[in-house]
Amino acid sequence: MSKLASLAAAALTALALPASGRPLTYSWPTNVGPLNPHLYAPNQMFAQASVYEPLVTYRPDGSVGPWLATAWTVSDDGRIYEFSLRPGVTFSDGAPFDAAAVKANFDAILANRPRHAWLDLARQIARTEVVGPLTFRLVLKEPHEPTLKELSLPRPFRFVSPAAMGEGGTTAGGIRAPVGTGPWRLVETRLGVSDTFAVNPTYWGGTPAFERLVVKVIPDPNTRAIALQTGEVDLVYGAAGQIPSEAFLRLRDQAPAFSAAVSAPLATRVLALNSARFPTDDRAVRLAINRAVDKDTLVRTVLDGIEPRADFLFAPTVPYADIGLTPHGFDRAAAERLLAEAGWVRGSDGVRAKAGRPLSVELAFVGTNAQQKAIAEVIQADLARVGIAVRLVGEEESAILARQKDGRFGLIFGETWGPPYDPASFVSAMRTPSHADYQAQSGLPDKPAIDATIAAALAAPDPGERRRLYAHLLSTLHEAAVYLPISHAVAIEVHRSTIAGVGFGATLNEIPFAAMRPAGIGAGR
Repeated sequence: MSKLASLAAAALTALALPASGRPLTYSWPTNVGPLNPHLYAPNQMFAQASVYEPLVTYRPDGSVGPWLATAWTVSDDGRIYEFSLRPGVTFSDGAPFDAAAVKANFDAILANRPRHAWLDLARQIARTEVVGPLTFRLVLKEPHEPTLKELSLPRPFRFVSPAAMGEGGTTAGGIRAPVGTGPWRLVETRLGVSDTFAVNPTYWGGTPAFERLVVKVIPDPNTRAIALQTGEVDLVYGAAGQIPSEAFLRLRDQAPAFSAAVSAPLATRVLALNSARFPTDDRAVRLAINRAVDKDTLVRTVLDGIEPRADFLFAPTVPYADIGLTPHGFDRAAAERLLAEAGWVRGSDGVRAKAGRPLSVELAFVGTNAQQKAIAEVIQADLARVGIAVRLVGEEESAILARQKDGRFGLIFGETWGPPYDPASFVSAMRTPSHADYQAQSGLPDKPAIDATIAAALAAPDPGERRRLYAHLLSTLHEAAVYLPISHAVAIEVHRSTIAGVGFGATLNEIPFAAMRPAGIGAGR
């Protein structure tokens, strides 16, 4: 057995547990969707990752390890990846997981290549080959440094049984059923009520401790906190906004009835500032916004200190991001000077204007997200103090996503994607119009040069050159002030004392349900 395979076997030890008849109950704001592994909304990533598995897995230390592939080789020119597949794996419908199934899935994904253009790997794949029953080859057009990390993502490079694919592939024909190789199977969906998953009895990695996972649809964070307190759900897990921060702190103090934890910083909560739309097309306005927001007070009062303040697009712990940038920093007087020097004059109503046009900007947020609403209100008040009027626009999530794609925003909430997306996959997506980052940057005169730098960084084989290119990119974006970093997003978990084995995964979007067990069942059994 190779060293990589040994590590994978050790990681799976926690799954070798007897199944419990009682369900594990969780909650989510919406139903999980049809769970097509090769598509996006309304499919929920944590659920996709529970049913479908990758060739390789991203690990907490930032490395990539084996999963459905036990080993791989990379050609000297960085273009050819050859994977040895794990023997004896089947899909939950009994179909074999082999090189032919892997190729069928890659072909289905690439048939919808434009939809996946945000991910550079989808553009770089030249062809796929079945080398042997359990040997699969991936051939790229050019070297692509983040290939293995992008293969570990919750979507789209995961595997559905070929028998479950629609007539026209997974895009045109959809899927007949969500049939993967993972530890869970989706067995029931009740719209607006719940989704139920059952253990996959053929799972190669061992049997989860719970026979069923029930995900209850609870859109409101306050209602979710009450459901946890009353025992309707066993745990809350995910981004800090899953329940109000004050509820999290209160439950954390109610040991031993509840246990709670906060992860290390995983992503950066930001506002994207639209450089192609008045008035944030003025760099002085964007810089003034960065200087006018008192983030320390915001983090303390709205986020209850759970999330640390952010000064840059990426935390210094993200690869290639520790480049010695100087924070814009909170300085209300400096914000006032920037605006005055740029010709923005205060009117009698306190709002600045230039050439007869008021300094007024829309801030868009998800209306049902109480945390975003509270942050937006603080920012609205801070900007009013320097003469910037902010109109708050709270809409349902789908409408906010549409605004991100078409640029109908002045300021809009967003987040970096955390590991393993940051920085490579996240900056790659800056080049496509489907994300707010593209729209925020689209008014910059050097946008073509920014995109060229991203392409060069993704292809650079030399780590030193890659670091130089990332430093140039991140410096350019910081000086352009197209982001207002707010805080570093964390994951939280709160669980009842009846549950054990709860811990954080390596990413925010993959929840290790299969490692959880009823209290009293030993992890080694």
